Amino acid sequence: MLYTHNSRSRVLVLAGALLEQAELLLDRGVHPIRIADGFERACNVAVTHLESIADEIPFGKDDHEILLRTAKTSLGSKIVSKCHDLFAEMAVSAVLSVADLERRDVDFELIKIDGKVGGSLADSKLVYGVVVDKDFSHPQMPKEIRDVRMAILTCAFEPPKPKTKHKLDITSVEEYHKLQEYEKEKFEEMVKQVKDCGANLVICQWGFDDEANHLLLQNQLPAVRWVGGPEIELIAIATNGRIVPRFEELTPEKLGKAGVVREVSFGTTKDRMLVIEECANTRAVTVFVRGGNKMIIDEAKRSLHDAICVVRNLVRDNRIVYGGGAAEISCSLAVSKAADEISSIEQYAMRSFAAALDAIPLALAENSGLSPIETLAEVKSRQVTEGNTRLGIDCNLTGSNDMRTQHVFDPLISKRSQLYLATQLVKMVLKIDDVSTCNQLIFS
Repeated sequence: MLYTHNSRSRVLVLAGALLEQAELLLDRGVHPIRIADGFERACNVAVTHLESIADEIPFGKDDHEILLRTAKTSLGSKIVSKCHDLFAEMAVSAVLSVADLERRDVDFELIKIDGKVGGSLADSKLVYGVVVDKDFSHPQMPKEIRDVRMAILTCAFEPPKPKTKHKLDITSVEEYHKLQEYEKEKFEEMVKQVKDCGANLVICQWGFDDEANHLLLQNQLPAVRWVGGPEIELIAIATNGRIVPRFEELTPEKLGKAGVVREVSFGTTKDRMLVIEECANTRAVTVFVRGGNKMIIDEAKRSLHDAICVVRNLVRDNRIVYGGGAAEISCSLAVSKAADEISSIEQYAMRSFAAALDAIPLALAENSGLSPIETLAEVKSRQVTEGNTRLGIDCNLTGSNDMRTQHVFDPLISKRSQLYLATQLVKMVLKIDDVSTCNQLIFS
């Protein structure tokens, strides 16, 4: 099953063709506002027609073969193509894990895509939980904790600062020992407050010094420090915990819950990361990408995001229209027919919109080595005579123009967005009266 995931290219091709048609109309004396209104009217006709010819594809939590094939095809032309089976499986599983199929909603906040240099793309995996690029604050702390109750803190493990603008002078050993004892008492009080509420792990947004770290180790309280704001929020969402700004506010109800937190090291390097799994909110997932260098990881993350968006679009609206230029040709015919029923000058703009829609099947035919004009004329004629809106350009030279047979399709939600985006862009350009350039001023 193929899926033509090149939305950006299609928007650009269509917008360029619309601007070209608009220029011809301007040369004939048609006012830009009338052109813009005509284009908008034609766009609405095209979108309405798309919805009338759309088909539905069935899928479910256990039946996601179509989603899997769709994700594979969207990854086929990317840098991850050699592992597209693995990445497609991760994309579909990630979306279905966080999707609410009854409401047809996908919460992207629950999907995190992270990466680490080292290994190969095949080492990438989907973690049902959160991956944090941190390690435990002390090397002697346990590398794995089970049945975790974590305190998520945005306050620092340090004694309160003196509320004065004056400096504090220590002039004797006794005073130094008093200050040291005061700090130790404060640290112990903080550790006790955390232990008393039932926590067995501390996630702290800020750092703490070696003395606090040593006390945490002595009290058998593992901790993670310098965890960033977005990561803290994601951990709180995943574990159903509350972010606590003050030690006094710690209660058992505000603790995050997870089945296991473990520290993962990579080969012989010193790189270590924390993996939080079996979270209270089981919908949170992290896609952990590996690669030989940063460029490959960044490209893999971008490709994976595209695949996730494709699957998300089908989850939100499982209606599809057929690709290979079939939808554009059908819309072009519908817009031309609607233009014939309008008596105002906007009919010229609508016909121009229909002509611009032909730019996409023309480009597909040309890129496939076919004769663009002849191929388009033949397919358009067959759509009219046979009444088959699934006929498009046979880019794979299979001998069939039926895109349902070739399994080439676009989500309706994506195709609709392409039409709206291209039309809105051209309308904005048409409403520009003039362009002023600021010449360089020469002062004598």
